[in-house]
Amino acid sequence: MTIKTANLGFPRIGRHRELKFALESYWSGKSDRGALLETAARLRADNWLEQNAKGIDVIPSNDFSLYDHVLDTAVMVGAIPPIYGWSGGPVDLDVYFAMARGSNGGHAACGHAHHGYGVPALEMTKWFDTNYHYLVPEFEKEQSFELTTNKPLQAFLEARAIGVETRPVLLGPVTFLKLGKSRDGANPLLLLERLLPVYARILAELSNAGAEWIQLDEPCLVLDLTEEERQALVHTYAAFAALVPDLKIMLASYFGALGDNLDTAIGLPVAGLHVDLVRAPEQASDVIAKAAPGQTLSLGVIDGRNIWRSDLAKVRETVASAVASGNRDTIQIAPSCSLLHLPIDVTLETALDEELKSWLSFAVQKLDELTLLSTALDGDESAEIPALGANAAVTQARLTSVRVHDPIVAGRLAEFEGVEQKRRSTFRRRQDAQRRRFDLPLFPTTTIGSFPQTAEVRKARSMHDRGELSYVDYKAFLERETAAAVRWQQEIGLDVLVHGEFERNDMVQYFGEKLSGFAFTKHAWVQSYGSRYVRPPIIYGDVSRPNPMTVGWWEYAQSLTQKPMKGMLTGPVTILNWSFVRDDLPRETVCRQIALAIRDEVLDLESAGAAIIQIDEAALREGLPLRHKDWRHYLDWAVESFRLCSTGVADETQIHTHMCYSEFNDIMPAIAAMDADVISIETSRSKMELLQAFAGERYPNEIGPGIYDIHSPRVPDVDEMKTLLDLARERLADDQLWVNPDCGLKTRKWKDVKPALINMVEAARKLRQETLGGKPRPVQA
Repeated sequence: MTIKTANLGFPRIGRHRELKFALESYWSGKSDRGALLETAARLRADNWLEQNAKGIDVIPSNDFSLYDHVLDTAVMVGAIPPIYGWSGGPVDLDVYFAMARGSNGGHAACGHAHHGYGVPALEMTKWFDTNYHYLVPEFEKEQSFELTTNKPLQAFLEARAIGVETRPVLLGPVTFLKLGKSRDGANPLLLLERLLPVYARILAELSNAGAEWIQLDEPCLVLDLTEEERQALVHTYAAFAALVPDLKIMLASYFGALGDNLDTAIGLPVAGLHVDLVRAPEQASDVIAKAAPGQTLSLGVIDGRNIWRSDLAKVRETVASAVASGNRDTIQIAPSCSLLHLPIDVTLETALDEELKSWLSFAVQKLDELTLLSTALDGDESAEIPALGANAAVTQARLTSVRVHDPIVAGRLAEFEGVEQKRRSTFRRRQDAQRRRFDLPLFPTTTIGSFPQTAEVRKARSMHDRGELSYVDYKAFLERETAAAVRWQQEIGLDVLVHGEFERNDMVQYFGEKLSGFAFTKHAWVQSYGSRYVRPPIIYGDVSRPNPMTVGWWEYAQSLTQKPMKGMLTGPVTILNWSFVRDDLPRETVCRQIALAIRDEVLDLESAGAAIIQIDEAALREGLPLRHKDWRHYLDWAVESFRLCSTGVADETQIHTHMCYSEFNDIMPAIAAMDADVISIETSRSKMELLQAFAGERYPNEIGPGIYDIHSPRVPDVDEMKTLLDLARERLADDQLWVNPDCGLKTRKWKDVKPALINMVEAARKLRQETLGGKPRPVQA
């Protein structure tokens, strides 16, 4: 019998970003909800039919979302905070998007104010250790749940209507609660008894409609769980087995090893268990040995998070060993996790050279690998040799290619091996030198780096890329945009300026295009959140910096003003974590290569006169391993990489860094060890809660807590921003505080950015008047 192939999820966005354009058209009022929903239905159908045509035996449904699957779950079970104005029953689409994006009180497409006033979006954070963001469910003290709409059932019936039988996918209730937050600080798992009846009804309705299986995702199984959390899983799945006995549950874990949760997972009364054998191949033998008789094992053997072609000979050995140890009829092969985290189809990349392209495998190609692997495992060995032989030849060619290895890079790394990287003086001495140099006011204002990439900016870049706009004309256009941004920042009274980054397509791609060892795509988009998609660079070889990357633009911008102009760089850890990274070297080695390249740029900026250099490490925390026992190793090399690129400067040169979406409590020693002079962080959605970590550790360096949520179209007023600053002052000293937005402003529109930044500057001015009457901040002796 042929081993079945299964898929856990497919990218939602469409081959040509159809979902993005449909969403943004609806949000702007250019199209109605009917057009949006029609596009969504077409994308779902295309995905199901493609997987069916590829011969995938188990096809997922309900893996599609208009914005985020965690938000979908919250809306489906009625976990909707009162501020969004929902009063029961089906949830209006505008309420859904208000939770995702915030609202100014109305919607252009519907023309009415469904709340009557502006509301903020839910907090956003990273989905485990991926580059995807989810909306954090928010629970009330007396939270109740109700089924608003059975979305998994709708998707199941929709697929059946076009002739495709599917396995519905749903985020498991324990992981859902664990990912959420209670407004009163209580453990969300205390709400489990209230939530389970809603889940049971969803499952029962699916079973009654003819669904044989459902995939319940409980990725919390790869985390460090408390005994209480393990018992919550035991209780939940015992309840499902009793309440919906005819529906088979495929319990899906991914992103790591079950580890000390293995016995709990194996002991649950579920018909199937999915395990990630890419991230944790060592768990295969234990899982197979302990699986219950007749339990279906879904082996995640194809990498669902990286774009390299699988070594199918090696994967075949893993699966063949599993088959030899168990019942062939109970084995499925699958990607390690949902293919959400991959681009869709490598055949769209017609501009990539054929050698590099042959090394790559996107979502569609991962499906091909599954079907080939199934055929290879099923047939006579001699018949499968040609297909596997071709795969092996490509694998070997990549490992030995001269374009991958650079001995000069290896030599430079060896020179720094074992040499501690640190600033020349303590922070207090540096702070004194920097304050004398800059003479900034108390609560200095700045922005994080980028300004809106308008349609005109994108059009000019596109024309230049197509050869329709000369380099001279394109550069002149960018200089005009930069000059206008600098002039406007001076007019509104910002203290430390940025050049706006109009020449940059992306904060990682821009640098990768100027470094060796990187490759770039045209159509390999991956969802970051909502309609925000990125094209991660591909690091295929050793990294170095042939030429300066940012010095020229910094020099031009600084020539336009007497105020300090920040040099803007992306840090090595963020470049690494936001790229598809080669898998033939340890990640820490690749990160150190990038750090040396950024170090060269930092020193060139300083030599050119840059007094403030920002090295963004927006993604430092997201690379944190899921298990605490692995944290120290990661943080040691991540901090070392940051210091490798940042510590060669003089005391009076101020190093800034920026971090996104992070819980800092558990990594404060590492943040302190980075020793950046100023760190800016996203805090507006958390109402400054994140600052408690810095206050509790008596963090001495300066901090810019974000007071303008740039992920929402809302324009906060002066009082709202000042209230956030007042909250910040409860936790930090006045002379520590900078005033800035949450993040870069690239994705926003000028019509939102300008009034918001004017309000931000005014909030800082009011605060100065209340404290020192606007006097310059004191310089410490």
